[in-house]
Amino acid sequence: MSGFTVDVDRAVLVVIDLQDRLMAAMPLRQEVIAAALRLIKGCSVLGVPILVTEQYPRGLGPTVEDLIPHLPKGVEKLDFDCCGERSFLDSLKATGRDQVLVCGAEAHVCVLQTCLSLLDKGYDVHLVADAICSRKDSDKDIAMATARQAGVVVSSVETALFQMLKRAGSADFKEISAIVR
Repeated sequence: MSGFTVDVDRAVLVVIDLQDRLMAAMPLRQEVIAAALRLIKGCSVLGVPILVTEQYPRGLGPTVEDLIPHLPKGVEKLDFDCCGERSFLDSLKATGRDQVLVCGAEAHVCVLQTCLSLLDKGYDVHLVADAICSRKDSDKDIAMATARQAGVVVSSVETALFQMLKRAGSADFKEISAIVR
């Protein structure tokens, strides 16, 4: 791991399993979807590549409708760990990026397993806490604690976006500022 700061030239965003039926079970679904949308829009402004996964979409449905217009097509998977899906790993490697911003559901299952696997593969991993969720707060808390202990940097949407932005006064700054308001 190379540090606590997200670098726009090294980062890739991974959006894990923000799907209709899964999100319907989340108590803070609207807040998490809104945070994920801010992160997705901000990464798009900054030119950060975005990868998406969908866990067994025949059972859990497609990605949440509000996010679909802002995302590339998702990689279907059965493994909880995204890295268990070869096409996900191939897409990640093809970005040429070594820093992974992670958001999605559920924090203590697919999100955590993916973060730990990415660390094992040598990636610098940043977990975006306000854009992840579990059905129970205690499961999310345990996932974040485990991730931190393993070496994942826990961050927020605004922190990650402004770290990548680095300075005010540009057109990107104005767009990002409007997104996070």
